[in-house]
Amino acid sequence: MNPSPELNTTLKQLRLSGVLDSLEQRNRQAIDGKLAYTEFLAMLLHDEVARRDQKKLGARILRAGFALGKTLESFDFDRLPKLNRAHINDLATGRYIDEKVAILMVGQTGVGKSHIAQALGHCAARQGRDVVFVTQTDLLKKLHAARATGMYERKFQQFVRVPLLIVDDFALKPLRAPHDEDFHDLVAARYERAATIKNLSIPHNDFQS
Repeated sequence: MNPSPELNTTLKQLRLSGVLDSLEQRNRQAIDGKLAYTEFLAMLLHDEVARRDQKKLGARILRAGFALGKTLESFDFDRLPKLNRAHINDLATGRYIDEKVAILMVGQTGVGKSHIAQALGHCAARQGRDVVFVTQTDLLKKLHAARATGMYERKFQQFVRVPLLIVDDFALKPLRAPHDEDFHDLVAARYERAATIKNLSIPHNDFQS
């Protein structure tokens, strides 16, 4: 038994696509399971909430600027047996974001610092937090471009206010004026106000956080 076309039209008008997508399946479940009307309604509303949460997460991840597939689930911890996996899992809880802690990840180029940092960003996004992932070079380019158009303060505050800022390739190149002051001001503005992860490459095989 399919729901009426009129109901489908009403759900579209109300933008309840989560309900619409699962309506036929849930209707069948309700009939087969002889569910109460309130149970049927609760299932439909849960589907709608799940759809909206997933949509928000997708938008949050898109805004963050992560590379595709950089999650903890896809990281090969066996490649780095010395990496403290328990510590990474603790960071994945997001407690450091609540505590507004700055984290420095140090290791040789190519060992996986960027992957881990983005994976932690993914975890934060799943927890409902806004994240920005950016290389130090691109961050400073964005600030420089904003200064040229009179939008520097607005762009600067966007970087200041984001709950988690992940700066890749930190200190990879020497900074010159005014970039050095811009970056110093940003770090100072976020100190004890928001969490920051910085990735620093060094010429040896250790990876620490």
